[in-house]
Amino acid sequence: MADKDAAQIFEGIEPDTVLDWFRTVHLGRLIEKKAVGYIRKAKGWGYHAPFAGHDGIQLALGKAFRANTDFLFPYYRDLLTALAAGMTPEEIILNGLSKADDPAGGGRHMSNHLAKPSIGIQNVSSCTGNHTLHAVGVARAIKHFGGDGVAFSSQGEASTSEGYCYEAYNGASREKLPVVFVIQNNGFGISVPVSEQSANARVSDNYRGLADFEIVNVDGTDFVDCWRGMQKAIEYAKSGEGAAMVHAQCVRIGAHSNSDNQSLYRSAEEVAEAEKRDPLAKLRQQILDAGFADEGALGEIEVENEERLEADAEKAENAADPDPDTVTRFIMPDAWQPDEGQTPEDGDKWKIREAINSTLHAEFERNDKTFLWGQDVASKEKGGVFLVTKGMQQKFGRGRVFNAPIAEDFIVGTANGLCRYDDDIRVVIEAAQFADYVWPAMEQIVEMSHEFWRTAGQFSPNVTLRLSSGGYIGGGLYHSQNTEAIFGHLPGVRVVVPAFADDAAGLLRTCIRSRGMSFFLEPKFLYNQPFAATPKPGDDHAVPFGKARVRRAGSDATVIAWGTPVHWSIRAANKLAKQGHEVEVIDLRSIKPWDQDAVAESVKKTGKVVVVHEDHITNGFGAEIAAWIADHCFEWLDAPVKRIGALDIPIAFSRVLERATLPSEDDVREALEGLLAY
Repeated sequence: MADKDAAQIFEGIEPDTVLDWFRTVHLGRLIEKKAVGYIRKAKGWGYHAPFAGHDGIQLALGKAFRANTDFLFPYYRDLLTALAAGMTPEEIILNGLSKADDPAGGGRHMSNHLAKPSIGIQNVSSCTGNHTLHAVGVARAIKHFGGDGVAFSSQGEASTSEGYCYEAYNGASREKLPVVFVIQNNGFGISVPVSEQSANARVSDNYRGLADFEIVNVDGTDFVDCWRGMQKAIEYAKSGEGAAMVHAQCVRIGAHSNSDNQSLYRSAEEVAEAEKRDPLAKLRQQILDAGFADEGALGEIEVENEERLEADAEKAENAADPDPDTVTRFIMPDAWQPDEGQTPEDGDKWKIREAINSTLHAEFERNDKTFLWGQDVASKEKGGVFLVTKGMQQKFGRGRVFNAPIAEDFIVGTANGLCRYDDDIRVVIEAAQFADYVWPAMEQIVEMSHEFWRTAGQFSPNVTLRLSSGGYIGGGLYHSQNTEAIFGHLPGVRVVVPAFADDAAGLLRTCIRSRGMSFFLEPKFLYNQPFAATPKPGDDHAVPFGKARVRRAGSDATVIAWGTPVHWSIRAANKLAKQGHEVEVIDLRSIKPWDQDAVAESVKKTGKVVVVHEDHITNGFGAEIAAWIADHCFEWLDAPVKRIGALDIPIAFSRVLERATLPSEDDVREALEGLLAY
């Protein structure tokens, strides 16, 4: 007989809905049991973090998600969330077994990192909590374009200790974005108790001071409380009043993951007490007490689930493994391939700063889905430290051009997120005010660099990261360092460094129009230098990636350079010409990719090579070029390949010390003289 008091627990919720909850949660538990079996048999699922004890909040989150409307960023424990959101048991097992048809990325990502980008369940990395920034970015796009969607970001309580999580909450509240942050607090960050992670055991209390930030606290093991709390948060987020956070107090029944032995830090009594709070057992009894179903009906659901799972598991187990020949696919999306136009020999000249500003204006006029932000880029008439973005906000409005907080991870991470809304979107960010300040964003830079590969080409972060780079300005630490070699080491990125105004315009245009992630490094010393100025090329002037330019033809030796050292190389070569030596100067312009054909052609002609770059000599990008020449052009070399770069020390503020550290025209000339005499 039904218990009226028990039925009141589900007041306003249809019995069929509650039974669907039971069906979904029970199926999720069966999948977890199946995962453990695969692990024990060494068949796959090398990483598995159980959701048991998080059932209420994960069900509420997954059921709230609307495929192809909302954006869901789950974390590694969100198996039930993914199931409730629309993934099938077969798709989940394909992920667990790292099969080629895994919808997250074809086995490229860790098991239990569940995703289905085709419906809006995002592929989230193992860098826990960093997707909070991506959710903020896509929520910014939802708001800008007037969409109906909501961005959902899910995480455990321990990851909120990361600084970028605070940046995300603060930014979402300040911008009043349609995003719901879900914190699943089970009391442990692997083995570390919440008391050693947070000033407040209820982690949401840490964020009470954020304005326009709705905080909803729920019992993560109570399905009704979680459902109602989630609906309240969604209603607030969609109202335009601000962002929301749902904090769910969960219980961790099992270990953190299959690699964790919780008996080393939890007593048997504590674990037994957690098991008594099993949400599934509680829901089952509530259904019986409310008279929504009897034992027979629930038993039928359980049998149906078991049969469905076995059928899906068989299909997943028989699915193909990834083809090893495909491992190098999706490193970088195809770039825009323009034909490089000719810069006129005469006419009005522009400097590099003017070329960049003009190109930004032109590209923003061309594509109204282009955005720009960074720190100090849109303050009345200023437009950045070097006035490179002057007039942009006035022309294109605050919705597309705006300042960001002094939070480099936030700048880069939200760019990653905004791109997810529409593949036609292009984002240009001043990733840091000076290149030296970009290091707090390295976590998000690395994250962005493997998005395309990790998702097997399903998502391309179409972002141009502008950075004022290098020295020769007397800037000292954090205003004069060079970052090119570190970026060049990362798979999945492009790196360009113009030395002249026409190339600055052409390379920037190619970066913006291309899909994928491109670093546009601006040698700040050259912004206003007349010797880097050129006549203005055509309005659509573009320079392809990986295409060098011969700045000076010669037959006796080759200098390979990019950025500011190109000018030192040209000057040194011109002086040596007066002594009867003709030195060829190649301006790479793009160092990732770089023009190997042009280099090889010149080396075969001259037989002697000097590589000049502004970055430190040790592990500088010139080492890569020198090694390639030694490997591919050895038979044409008449002397060892020489490298010139900065000393392996920081760049000092004193002009005297700076000159003693950075490469100069004299350094290039002396190296060439020695090489020519070899």
